[in-house]
Amino acid sequence: MPQRKRDTRARLEVMLLAGPALLVFLAFVIFPVLMAAYYGFFSWQGYGPPTDFVGLKNYLTILQDPLFHDALAHNGFILVFSLVLQGPVAIVLALLLNRKMRGQSLIRVLIFVPYVISEVVVGTGWSLMLQTNGALNAMLTNMGLGFLATDWLSDPGIAIWTLMAIITWKYVGFAVILFLAGLQGIPEELNEAAAIDGASYWQIQWRITLPLLAPTLRIWAFLSIIGSLQLFDLVYIIWGQYIASTAGTSTMATYMVSEGRNAGNYGYGNAVAVVLFLISLVVALIYQRAVLRKDTDGALTGASGRKKSTRSRARQDAAPQEADADARATADATTQKELSLIHI
Repeated sequence: MPQRKRDTRARLEVMLLAGPALLVFLAFVIFPVLMAAYYGFFSWQGYGPPTDFVGLKNYLTILQDPLFHDALAHNGFILVFSLVLQGPVAIVLALLLNRKMRGQSLIRVLIFVPYVISEVVVGTGWSLMLQTNGALNAMLTNMGLGFLATDWLSDPGIAIWTLMAIITWKYVGFAVILFLAGLQGIPEELNEAAAIDGASYWQIQWRITLPLLAPTLRIWAFLSIIGSLQLFDLVYIIWGQYIASTAGTSTMATYMVSEGRNAGNYGYGNAVAVVLFLISLVVALIYQRAVLRKDTDGALTGASGRKKSTRSRARQDAAPQEADADARATADATTQKELSLIHI
């Protein structure tokens, strides 16, 4: 088959396979974002065509609103401490569950169960248990630890840590499953060779397992970062639309709902959605550029990848030639010195 026909056939196959997914992406991701950006330029109450054009007023109001600043700070706090709390716990659990033990499968299921439970069920259950007169404070009182009882949901100094505990409990199972899948791809021979050389268990994990698990860690961190920026359901269910801002647990998503839909200002809500999208996009691009790029450098198959591989092969081929040339030059210089000494 001629090369031209093969190229045409390959393009048709790519269009046939990627075309439906691309159409769905354009229809349900790009188009809604563009429409939200359009409505964000209007003061619109959600019915009829938008006619009250306000330009950048909605966007300027967002950037100047202290409530949005607080919500953005809460998202940043959740982002950082989700990584700090969930990461080490998930790694330790994954390493322990990767060893053969009795009831291993049951423990894995129990750790993963909170992740598959609906956020509505989780939020409702925790909100009932953590009320001032809820089950947790009652248990502490019955155990003689009543001095530890507090307002877990309404105290601004504690509420954000309560949220972090709930998030860690719910989502650490997902991280454990990811890490376990990554551990399955590490050859057992490496651990056995290190053990023969006298390395302890924890030395093997630190020197061999964790470096090889790094790509999985980076993928999990990326998913955790995006999820932290878009957090909505747990906060909205447990704290509600108004209490979240006073308790110090509001997020950009809850701010969008409370100041947009619930306030009847859909134009402003669309502007907040665009800002949230742009923040998530910028963070994702920076993370891709700075962190995930090292995982994809060796997997490029396009023209740029071929150019890079061609340049690297050319450098590898040129290296021995340069070494030979240097060796020959050194040998010639040595010979000339010896001849000059003979003449002397």
